[in-house]
Amino acid sequence: MYLGYMMIAGISSLFGGFMQKKLKSTFAKNAQIQMSSGLSGAQIAQKMLEHYDVHDVKIVAGKGFLTDHYNPQTRTVSLSPDVYQGRNASAAAVAAHEVGHAIQHATGYPMLQFRSAMVPIVKVAGMATQVLLMVALSMMSNNPTVILVTCLAFAATTAFSLVTLPVEFDASKRALAWLDETGIAQGAEYDGAKESLKWAAMTYVIAALSSLIMLAFFALKYMSMNRR
Repeated sequence: MYLGYMMIAGISSLFGGFMQKKLKSTFAKNAQIQMSSGLSGAQIAQKMLEHYDVHDVKIVAGKGFLTDHYNPQTRTVSLSPDVYQGRNASAAAVAAHEVGHAIQHATGYPMLQFRSAMVPIVKVAGMATQVLLMVALSMMSNNPTVILVTCLAFAATTAFSLVTLPVEFDASKRALAWLDETGIAQGAEYDGAKESLKWAAMTYVIAALSSLIMLAFFALKYMSMNRR
């Protein structure tokens, strides 16, 4: 069991690492495409909020690289320095994407509401999973109850990963549609923004697949134990 887990974890880690590397290289490449409008990521985010008549969301400067996110509790769009200050296709894409989440919130997008409701459960499940994995892979790995509880914890985190996919895809769709309709991103600018968001989405796809495979691994282990 331990060997099987390590193989799956290793392969997932390799794919995850590749996607992160690809995302960073794509962001860097499209950061070379300067916006003809001269607008920064922060300015684009503000314009998009105003376009959709959303006035209770603040744009703030965050820290780190590609740490951009929307916080529905504080109603803030946090943009990393490269995005907040950047005046390029990558910055425009990420800024508009995060505002896409704010628009989802403002319009009551069901999948975002569902994901937000799952957060407290997933936090507990995520912390429990770390402990359960150590127990499940130890000498107690032949205990079906331990494996079952591990499955349930993985089921919660996997469900969250799967629900995240349509939320992220929809935010990107909104972002690209707005950039195109307003003419803020045209030609190479739009293509660069689209490519940046495509690879950002792929990181979520790989995370969901990895979680799903891990869930299947423990579920099959549990079923095989019950057949003995």
